[in-house]
Amino acid sequence: MASLALDLVLWLTGVRGHIPRFDEFRPVPAAPAIGISSIVRVLAITVAVFAALSLAVWGTVWIAIQLL
Repeated sequence: MASLALDLVLWLTGVRGHIPRFDEFRPVPAAPAIGISSIVRVLAITVAVFAALSLAVWGTVWIAIQLL
């Protein structure tokens, strides 16, 4: 009963038309397996972020030492 009341509220507010019902879902093709290139890309981005953060910390410490 609660789902019917929720469905009625969503239908009255106009949101119901944008939500597909369970029988309206179409089967999607299987996603391709993660290739080695995407793993290398993620690793390269991680290394670049780590290097940038390390340089930022190093620069902050260097400026703090210079100010003392």
